[in-house]
Amino acid sequence: MVINEFPQKTIELERAENASAVAVIVKKTIEAVYPRYYPAGAVKFFLDLHAENRIKEALSKEEIYLATHQGVIVGTGSIRRNEICRLFVLPKYQNKGYGSQLMDLLEEKIFQKYETIHVDASFPAEGMYLKRGYSFSSYERIETENGDFLCYHIMEKGKPQHYMV
Repeated sequence: MVINEFPQKTIELERAENASAVAVIVKKTIEAVYPRYYPAGAVKFFLDLHAENRIKEALSKEEIYLATHQGVIVGTGSIRRNEICRLFVLPKYQNKGYGSQLMDLLEEKIFQKYETIHVDASFPAEGMYLKRGYSFSSYERIETENGDFLCYHIMEKGKPQHYMV
């Protein structure tokens, strides 16, 4: 009998020192998950948007973290002002609570300085954001290669009462 199949606050964040590990996590996750939600042109757009050279550029503008569990990298997440960006959990670690733990830690950091958090929500992540209390603030659409479209929502969450000073 499994009593608790999800880990309890077991991940740690460490600042990413270089773009390589982050790029591997992002690429593996996009290639495994996104083709089930998006057309090929949109998947290529995501891969280009989160390519290693773009992550290298972001290192000076974002707080980029690796999420580890018992020394094993399970995902990554970034903060740019009051926005959570580039949140990815490797496919073999998805649906085990790591994404929620990563969100808890990133939200805590943002709510120390800001009243709201914004995320550009990919279709695979929308359900998680809704469960966490985010709401839709806008719908966006970008035309990609082959006339394909990348559609997504910008979502927002206000600071919960327990963060109020």
